Amino acid sequence: MTRTAQLFPRRLNVAVLVATLALASLVAIGLATNDRFGTLRNASNVLEQASPLGLLALGQMLVILTGGIDMSVGAIVTATAVAVAGLCGLYPEFAPLILVGTMVLGAGIGALNGAIINRSGVHPLIVTLGSSSIIGGIVLLYTMRPVGRVPIWLEDFAYGATGAMPNVGIVMLIAFAGVALVLRRTVTGHAVYAVGGNTAAAAAAGISVAGVTVLAYAASGFLAALAGIYFAARTGTGDPRVGDAMTLASITPVVVGGTLLGGGVGTVTGTLLGVALVSVLGNVLNYMNVSTFVQWVVQGLVILVAVSIYVDRSRKL
Repeated sequence: MTRTAQLFPRRLNVAVLVATLALASLVAIGLATNDRFGTLRNASNVLEQASPLGLLALGQMLVILTGGIDMSVGAIVTATAVAVAGLCGLYPEFAPLILVGTMVLGAGIGALNGAIINRSGVHPLIVTLGSSSIIGGIVLLYTMRPVGRVPIWLEDFAYGATGAMPNVGIVMLIAFAGVALVLRRTVTGHAVYAVGGNTAAAAAAGISVAGVTVLAYAASGFLAALAGIYFAARTGTGDPRVGDAMTLASITPVVVGGTLLGGGVGTVTGTLLGVALVSVLGNVLNYMNVSTFVQWVVQGLVILVAVSIYVDRSRKL
């Protein structure tokens, strides 16, 4: 067995173990510091709040697995939220078609990102930052304040639950299960890992590197559109600033869950653990009345610590 083959599984196991231990520690702290933390209602709230982040992190993970990064997810969230609310406000009778069109819009923006990256050879960071700026500018040219109105039935779905499980949480878990199945059981999933692990070797093996790249970015855009629709449904309108903080937030769970920023290594389970860790951390800090700005600092430190642990571990193996 080669050194690389030995390193990746060990690194991933360490990442999952660290994330699991950190999550367990946070749960213990939450239970010890507040009686309401362990209630079913709070667990449902955490899942609901974690779900849009989970959708974004899942898409980001797919892109990072191919060796890229998507800095446009926040802008796609904003654009789709404004689009769905604005159009539904004008044409409420066409709301179902508008929802489908919004999802296609998100996937299309992602696919365009992937195509530009393939054709230009420019680093994904630059391409997606550029598209983020363009999308954000177009949205702000259209409106600088919340716009439109979503149908009542869409709001009801966003706020609703099946038993104790929030509807948006069910959507997120279905998305995670679907992506896990694709990555583990299909040729396409194996190709995603191959492209991220060694692009030249993947191309030599007959894998369409360009096709896999476009597919990963399209999936990221689609999942960002789902998050955008949720935010519009939750607030009832399209806020042109709703996605501003979501891009960097989407990267945190992926890194914490052990996905290698260089590509080729990572799991859906690890990303789900990362989402849970970040969400529970925010919940615990909220109960401690820690300000949002301090929470951002803490999340930044979590990323730095996670990266440091995994890089140090990789160098030793």
